[in-house]
Amino acid sequence: MADLPEALIDAPIAGQSLTSEVGGWPWEQPPQYSTVEETLEFYVPRLTEPTLQNELMDVIEMGLPLTTIANALQQGAVMQGTHSLDVGILVMPVIMEMLAYLAEERGIKFNMGTNVEVDDNPSGVAVKLALKKLKAKEGEPEEEPEQEVEIEEPIGGLMSRRTV
Repeated sequence: MADLPEALIDAPIAGQSLTSEVGGWPWEQPPQYSTVEETLEFYVPRLTEPTLQNELMDVIEMGLPLTTIANALQQGAVMQGTHSLDVGILVMPVIMEMLAYLAEERGIKFNMGTNVEVDDNPSGVAVKLALKKLKAKEGEPEEEPEQEVEIEEPIGGLMSRRTV
C-alpha cells in the first residue's frame, strides 16, 4: 500500500465531474457573442495579429487542412464561452476563407480540406446489375431469383400469451 504513487492518490474521484455546480464551466454560461457578425468582429483582428498569423502559416505550410484549423479555432472559442457552437459552425467557412487569403498573400500552398475523394470502383451491387443487363442483351436466360419463403407472423404483441 505504501508503493502507490502520489498521482494515483490525488486523482479525481469517479463521477466527481457530475457533482459540480451547473453553470460552473464557461460553455455553460451565455456566450459573449451571440451573432455571426459579432463573432466575426472577434475573429478578424485575432487572425490578422502578426504572432498568431505566423504560427497559423507554419501550420498551414505543414499541410494541415484549413477545415481542421478553423474547427480547432471555433471549438476552442466555444469552450471558452466566446460564442455558441451553432454560431461557430456558421463562422467556420469565413475563417477558412480568411486563412486561405492570408496563405495566398504569403505564397503558401494550402489544403482546404473540402475535397471528397470519390471511389471509382463500382460496388458489388452495381457489378451484378451490369452483368444481369449484359446477359439480357446477349439473349442468355436469366437465372431464376430465389423464391422468398413466407413466414407466418405471430398474432399479438411481445407480451401476449402463446397458445401451443
